[in-house]
Amino acid sequence: MDQYSRLKLIMGQEAVDKIASSRVAVFGLGGVGGSAVEALARCGVGTLDIIDNDKVSITNLNRQILATHETIGRYKTDVAEERIHSIDPDITVNKYCTFYLPDGDTCFDFGAWDYVVDAIDTVTGKIGIIIEARKAGTPVISCMGCGNRLDPTKLVAGDIYETENDPLSRVMRRELRKRGVRSLKVVYSTEIPVPCVFYGDESSIHDTRKTPPGSTSFVPPAAGAILASVVIRDITGRNDNR
Repeated sequence: MDQYSRLKLIMGQEAVDKIASSRVAVFGLGGVGGSAVEALARCGVGTLDIIDNDKVSITNLNRQILATHETIGRYKTDVAEERIHSIDPDITVNKYCTFYLPDGDTCFDFGAWDYVVDAIDTVTGKIGIIIEARKAGTPVISCMGCGNRLDPTKLVAGDIYETENDPLSRVMRRELRKRGVRSLKVVYSTEIPVPCVFYGDESSIHDTRKTPPGSTSFVPPAAGAILASVVIRDITGRNDNR
């Protein structure tokens, strides 16, 4: 018996060995990315590269697995590294406390990774990650909008051109078409976004651009788990469920 015994029961030793020899990059350690990292670590991914420049804040407590009152003010990459090693000390962690911008980050070798997970919020950054991964021939999966949703059962994995009811996906489709990208694995919600009902202070009531999306403790983490599931099944060749 070992910590991966239950995983071996459903996937087998060969699959667990493949996972252990794999290297996965996760861009963004928020509500989605943090939970994706958690799931990947608990599956025993051998090397995890984690990229985020943000610190844990009090508003992260409602949904981000890395956020506790003890971690507020700490860099998410540091907290994630500790959490990964508390799950499995043998996992190699490469952390980059940086904000990813295309054409600005030359330290990343996308060809060194077996899989790339995009869990960041900015369209420019997401497009850059996707383009660089495709240039390197590295599989990539991207998370679309999880804000202003209440129903995690409406989350699905599919192609970017199958998405609906998601403003972020609409923008991404347009930008990807311009760049000749005709397909992309994504996790997205089919739920129509719920309008915000509380704006915090009156100064932002008439300017929704100042209002961050609402969030729950169950939708972003569920999206992160789905991302990790696709990555693990692709790495092991188990997406046919056999």
